[in-house]
Amino acid sequence: MSTNEPAAQTMPAPRVPVPTPETRRRHWIQNLIGIAIILGLCHYAGEVLAVALVSILLAFILAPVVDVLFRLRVPRGLGAAIAVLLLLAVVAGSVYYSYNQAVLLAQDLPKYAAQLREGIARFAKNAESFEVLDPARERGVINVRQTIDWTGLLTRGFGSVTQVLLAASFIPFLVYFMLTWQEHVRSATVMLFPLRNRNIAYVTLGLISAMIRSFMVGNLLIALLVGGVGTAVLGLLHLPFFYFVGFLSGFLTLIPYLGVVLALAPPIFVGIGHINSADMITVIATVIGLHVVAVNILYPKLLGNRVQLNPLAVTLGLLVWGWLWGAIGLMLAVPITATMKIIFDHVESLKPYGVWLGE
Repeated sequence: MSTNEPAAQTMPAPRVPVPTPETRRRHWIQNLIGIAIILGLCHYAGEVLAVALVSILLAFILAPVVDVLFRLRVPRGLGAAIAVLLLLAVVAGSVYYSYNQAVLLAQDLPKYAAQLREGIARFAKNAESFEVLDPARERGVINVRQTIDWTGLLTRGFGSVTQVLLAASFIPFLVYFMLTWQEHVRSATVMLFPLRNRNIAYVTLGLISAMIRSFMVGNLLIALLVGGVGTAVLGLLHLPFFYFVGFLSGFLTLIPYLGVVLALAPPIFVGIGHINSADMITVIATVIGLHVVAVNILYPKLLGNRVQLNPLAVTLGLLVWGWLWGAIGLMLAVPITATMKIIFDHVESLKPYGVWLGE
């Protein structure tokens, strides 16, 4: 190399601004204010948002049906209409079947109402022997305790039955338009972001779509599997209405944290007066065992790679969304919290929150 050649000039590396404590504090305050505004919006617009989220979940379930019909040269609009009609037919058939089984169960109740009353009376008598004397009761003072309005708690966010039916009537139309315009909605949503962030937005929406679809399909498969095994066991024990109670228990067992208690209620209630104590213990052990397998084996295998939330995050999500929207909030808590984590993971200023929610 000639010594007369000028030395190659290197461009100085761009300086990355180091966030100061004041900047970090400002970011934290802005994020907290944003979260508070979102929660306030969820509280005051809960009915509208809940209907929209339920419609989105159903649209993700029906999207593969529309795609298959589209590949068979069925126009997307017609395919979406067929998918929605199939959904309505399944819902109507389930309601009709459940109503008939409930009527038959109500007609069968008098046959073992005496055994049921006897069991309740025996339990009440045993409970009285453990009752702690209240000094106020001894003085003739009756304490009036305020009871918890569980019905109001579970129906929080919705009004009367008429309002619920009116809100639910929008779901088929929302699902239809979401299925018909899904590509347009996705591309238009990406275009809302600045050019430098559109690729991240596109990837984030894809991950959210995959997570929601996996969550819904996975839960359905787990419920059918658990319900099928439970129905077979209950049928071998000759439990009345085993074909109805087994699948009902299988679907209830997937409700977070409350699932095992709710899943036990139908077979125990139907089994009183029809099966002996040993068979009742078998029923309880079967329901609890299936719940443990579903939550600890099937759920992580089918959904663990999509819903990467730690138990504390799931518990807090159930608490917050249950408080905001009641029963519908409990059902939507996991997909909403998982969606929040995906968004946090792809927004630089929110990544610490995504790490906190993750496993």
